[in-house]
Amino acid sequence: MSFTLNPDYSDHPLAETIASLRTYLEGELAEYEQEHELHPESRFDRATLQTVWKRSHELGFYGIHLPPELGGRGLSHTDLAILKEEVSASGRVLSQSVLGDMGGPLRVGSIFRFATPAQIERYLLPVVRGERACCFSLTETDAGSNVRAMHTVATPEGEGWRISGHKVFSSAGPFADFSILIARMAGEEEAYSAFLVDLDSPGVQVVEGEVPLSGQHIESDIILDDVRVEPDQLLGEAGQGLKIGLGRVTTNRLLHCPTVLGQVRRALTLTVDFVRNRQVAAGSMAQLQSVQHTLAEMATDYYAARSMTFDALAALDRGEAIMPEAFMCKLFVAQKAFSIVDSAMQLHGKAGMVHGSEIEGIWRRLRMFRMLTGSDEIQKNGIAKALLS
Repeated sequence: MSFTLNPDYSDHPLAETIASLRTYLEGELAEYEQEHELHPESRFDRATLQTVWKRSHELGFYGIHLPPELGGRGLSHTDLAILKEEVSASGRVLSQSVLGDMGGPLRVGSIFRFATPAQIERYLLPVVRGERACCFSLTETDAGSNVRAMHTVATPEGEGWRISGHKVFSSAGPFADFSILIARMAGEEEAYSAFLVDLDSPGVQVVEGEVPLSGQHIESDIILDDVRVEPDQLLGEAGQGLKIGLGRVTTNRLLHCPTVLGQVRRALTLTVDFVRNRQVAAGSMAQLQSVQHTLAEMATDYYAARSMTFDALAALDRGEAIMPEAFMCKLFVAQKAFSIVDSAMQLHGKAGMVHGSEIEGIWRRLRMFRMLTGSDEIQKNGIAKALLS
């Protein structure tokens, strides 16, 4: 994989799609965000987001990774990663709404194989069409990496269950219609199940969650007080909850990396432009050898992180098991991405560290990535386990 900040996909089978995506991101979507005065820390209302979901669906981007029978084009993981990187590199505020990362098809794609035809029709296909949105509720205050410490419990009642508990960090919760929610089965040790819980059900409260370092208002707490769920809301079989909830993590962990690499590419592009135009006593900043060396290190780390990510994606597309590689990519990309944007902030000086600057926003988001989908230490545990087993 060659190094460039402007990948040329003219010979790629998705060349027209990539060109159309870039046009939409740089034109129509940019204008929409400007018209509505949107910024990363805006509180997005449902109508504002749904306009983008539906328009992205019309243009063929929303759910493009899904198989043709579900309205997509059956993309490989590598091709999806290319699109995710492009979307992220655009710097658009609503970038996560274009392919369906935030409550859309990318959130539900992995659960189609567990869903019944009725669940697909009621819950999943409306998400693909941009009519509904979902969130995923697994994490609790005391159950993060150790998900088995969860206290949310499903108690049998007749043919269904009553669920009580408190979930945190349900991304897309503020504008979701239902949650893919994991609960412990009452009276059963080490048994967890997944449920499709309508968020307007009696006993459900969706409250504003803690605002993360990124400043984005996209998280909710889901509080359940004796919430009735029917048998047709059980996703998969009883006791499959962790398989459903965690089984998607390895692939998702790897597919988060292209999104992060897109943000790195954006930071590198902004930094190159900045040092070319910034005048110091000796002339342009770009003429300083120390600046040139910093840029060289940033670009080299980006190239290394991107190469290993797409190598792992190619292996995944070949059907190979990529558990250690996914851990390695997440660890390396998270660390190097943050290091690169930290250097970008250093080169920008005051212009990069003021609240609201684009570099400062990327810096905060990439610092978060070292914790999301497992901290650096969790990734190292996984790598070591693979080596020693």
